[in-house]
Amino acid sequence: MIKSTATYSFPDRLKEIHDGVLEVIDCYQPGLAAVEDIFFAKNASSALKLGQARGAILMALLNKHLMVREFTAKQVKQAVAGYGQASKAQVQHMVRLLLNLSASPSEDAADGLAIALCLTNHLRDELLL
Repeated sequence: MIKSTATYSFPDRLKEIHDGVLEVIDCYQPGLAAVEDIFFAKNASSALKLGQARGAILMALLNKHLMVREFTAKQVKQAVAGYGQASKAQVQHMVRLLLNLSASPSEDAADGLAIALCLTNHLRDELLL
């Protein structure tokens, strides 16, 4: 998991995120990646910062020549919970069930795993077409 250091300036935290993604890519050598598409937030400042962090992540993925798929939150929730308006708790529960985990993952881990499951579903569907 990539965690940024709260005491760093925001630009330094973006670099930390970017470099952390590069380390994960180098360690696991994935062939493709999935990210959550832009969403609307209640707080404009938070939405702007999340967009910038997403940009840092996308640049790391693209600089490593990974194919990137984007999914909306609704698509991810539909893929794992069967309902595009599912709550965070429902997503956590379904990720635990789908992956046969002994305990529910944290919200952030569940979100990441749900995006991976969504990608897997979409790739399977593409192969069946």
